[in-house]
Amino acid sequence: MTIRIGNAPCSWGVEFAGDPRNPPWRQVLKDCADAGYTGIELGPIGYMPEDPAILFDALEENGLDLIGGVVFRPFHDPAAWDEVRDAAWRTCRALTAHGAQHLVLIDSISPRRAPTAGRAEAAEQMDAAEWAAFRDRIASVARLGTEEFGLTVSIHAHAAGFIDFEPELERLLDEVDEKILKICLDTGHHSYAGFDPVAFLRRHIGRVSYMHFKDIDPAVKADVIAHRTGFYDACGQGIFCNLGKGDVDFPAVRQILLDAGYQGWCTVEQDCDPTLDVSPIDDARKNRDYLSSIGF
Repeated sequence: MTIRIGNAPCSWGVEFAGDPRNPPWRQVLKDCADAGYTGIELGPIGYMPEDPAILFDALEENGLDLIGGVVFRPFHDPAAWDEVRDAAWRTCRALTAHGAQHLVLIDSISPRRAPTAGRAEAAEQMDAAEWAAFRDRIASVARLGTEEFGLTVSIHAHAAGFIDFEPELERLLDEVDEKILKICLDTGHHSYAGFDPVAFLRRHIGRVSYMHFKDIDPAVKADVIAHRTGFYDACGQGIFCNLGKGDVDFPAVRQILLDAGYQGWCTVEQDCDPTLDVSPIDDARKNRDYLSSIGF
């Protein structure tokens, strides 16, 4: 099999570079390797060193490849465009310095969408002009990554952003050239949004360039949707459970990938609340063991 399994700093609670609760980046690299993974994502730009020499030595020491990185920024907010572009440039430079391939674009959480995460029928929609500008900002960063840095750029649906539910993801895919924008399918976020990640993967496998593996506890999902719980509070309540313990059919995902000849990385992302009494390395080991048990 030519599918490789990695992990990401968000599995250690790292969502924002400057969060004082973040564990040391060197510890995350060591834990990732000790848990049986051979690759890791960059995490939010600024969390790991942007000096290539420092990060290169640490990756080598732990036997890890750098897989890619995420621009998790408010693409929905025109006032934040300078921030988005800066994060994109810095992330692209960091990835190319280490030969990483995947640049993942995520519209970050919007206060307008946070109360309706997981409830497509109630979610506020952009008007035509706002959507067009939003789409063009995503396309601009996608073009930057592909044409100026030679990266494979993908869009990632995320709870509580404006690319959350399947219809808006499909709309974006229809309106942005496939040559510059692929799909990073996150199995957990797709389920959180109320859609079937297996069915979506089957339909769009030809455009999927990268996978994020998450699982969803259906009981927690039902509760947080009913109570309009915020995304990070939902993480604290354990909505993203260990792989194989939730509602995502990973054996079916594996079979679709194999049938399509998918090659490359699938990255485990088990978002967690770093203030809680959790053991990210134990979860990372359990997730790696589960994937090995089904043939990954």
